[in-house]
Amino acid sequence: MEASVFVLMLTLLVVGLDAANTNRVYQPCADAKIQRSDGFTFGIAFSSKDSFFFNQSHQLSPCDRRLSLSSSSNSQLALFRPKVDEISLLTINTSNFFPDSYGGFMVAFAGRKYAARSQPAFVANSTYIVTSFTLVLEFQKGRLQNLYWKRDGCASCKGKSNFVCLNKQDCAIRTSSCKNRGGSVDCSLGIQLAFSGTDKHLSVLNSWYEVENMRQYSLYGLYSNLRDSLTSQYNKFF
Repeated sequence: MEASVFVLMLTLLVVGLDAANTNRVYQPCADAKIQRSDGFTFGIAFSSKDSFFFNQSHQLSPCDRRLSLSSSSNSQLALFRPKVDEISLLTINTSNFFPDSYGGFMVAFAGRKYAARSQPAFVANSTYIVTSFTLVLEFQKGRLQNLYWKRDGCASCKGKSNFVCLNKQDCAIRTSSCKNRGGSVDCSLGIQLAFSGTDKHLSVLNSWYEVENMRQYSLYGLYSNLRDSLTSQYNKFF
């Protein structure tokens, strides 16, 4: 993806490369074969749901030039490089970024010959915004095979009157509650990231199972160094 998209602010629990990293592929639209502890670069594209489909029928990767995302002024890109098989909390600052102004959907992706992309996930419209997501990256023998959003069927917001359950799968708050829309809530997006499958040495990636075992908890509460910046505004809701 090229010029018209820009990189949004990102926060990673693991930043940079260390001596154990063997993956020197830094572009999301390039192929990589990873092992545990490598850095892995992937992107999340924001646009309308229809813009991720070719001829309105086949969903393609945002790296595919048959889509018009790279030349469209109505798309945005966030880049991340988490550490393979470590649970991470990725954040996208929405103080100057309005997801509903760019179509309100997002797709996670990486690779070219071995291109993989998630299904489009609803983020926001003029009425509601979803701020918490779980994304799983699935590898086989070190090659990315799939990215998929895991939903809890609104279990995390059950009984909380300030949240709305959309389509029986996503917990949302009203867009008008966001600071950039006149409200008091910081509506930055939080993406809980985990890995599954095997690396290039056939070592099993376990972080998704760890997340699954603690689904009753939230990374917002587990990572104390992010609590103040990400959750203080939600105290009245939880």
